[in-house]
Amino acid sequence: MTSPPIGELLARVPGARWTLALVVLAIVATFLPARAATERGAHREGGASPPSARIGLVFDVGGRGDKSFNDAAFAGVSRAERELGVEASYLEPSSTEDREAALRLFAARGLDLVIGVGFIFSSDIEEVARAYPNVRFAGVDFAPGPNGIPPNVAALAFREEEGSFLVGAVAGLMTKTKHVGFVGGMTGPLIRKFEAGYVAGVEAACATCVVHAAYAGTTPDAFRDPAKGKALANAQIASGSDVIYHASGSTGHGVFEAAADAKALAIGVDADQHDEMPGTVVTSMIKRADIAVFDMVRAVLEGKFSGGSKVFGLADDGVDYVREGPHAAGIPEDVKAKVEALRAAVVAGRVIVPSR
Repeated sequence: MTSPPIGELLARVPGARWTLALVVLAIVATFLPARAATERGAHREGGASPPSARIGLVFDVGGRGDKSFNDAAFAGVSRAERELGVEASYLEPSSTEDREAALRLFAARGLDLVIGVGFIFSSDIEEVARAYPNVRFAGVDFAPGPNGIPPNVAALAFREEEGSFLVGAVAGLMTKTKHVGFVGGMTGPLIRKFEAGYVAGVEAACATCVVHAAYAGTTPDAFRDPAKGKALANAQIASGSDVIYHASGSTGHGVFEAAADAKALAIGVDADQHDEMPGTVVTSMIKRADIAVFDMVRAVLEGKFSGGSKVFGLADDGVDYVREGPHAAGIPEDVKAKVEALRAAVVAGRVIVPSR
């Protein structure tokens, strides 16, 4: 059963205080069982053992079904359900206030691990984690504030610049116009890492290529504006770009539409986005949030959870790009070989990819 956005629940109690809002959420949650509980309830009634742990996942802007970062995190928890026997609950915020409310709801229920997806959760996770020091939290793309990382928070971060470097090299090797594009979602340090790595990869493969870059906005809504993504991509195509990489959540679907209309190539992000626009999406930069989330759940079960920064890069398969199978069929073999040489150089430390 799919839980509705929290905003829809809070809308039913306009003007209520947060305490009342949280009570409403808690009451509604009793009627919105987690997918895992729903699917396995009958099995447990038959005498099976209780779940090994209870996990709460709060989605980022765009929610489940974005075929990107949220779905990757969901895949990690789903794998933990199948392989580790955990029980999972999910909530999808629709506003800034909802994020904190969702985290507090899970923390108040005493779940074994509460996961927030996306850097915009950082301050909310920090505040709630300090209020619930005995509850474990994991923040995907957690950005520490001035007070650092609370001891009960695992800050999961990625070297997005390294994966972006590889797809930048693909773009530089495959462009026919020597003009390529980059469309980012919300401006800020995180998405700048994608741009910086991409630009470095393009330059490594094609020193004379020009990169056209643009961002969809300055708020989280920039990650869910396909119309804006299409407009930005069309402008870059008009400037000569024939390969465009996006790091913009569901805004990227507009990028894919523009590329398809112009018979240009597009590069997806966070997950394999080939099926979003077959024949147009030539590859995708993969950010393995699924692996990071699964590893955190397993660490909780094994009693090995620890707070602090956990960084995943090329060397530990934290980032990659789609380079095998039918979804990479549009990449010529000589291009793959050159990109693999660059990958080896990054892993060996001979090439340091910039992050800004």
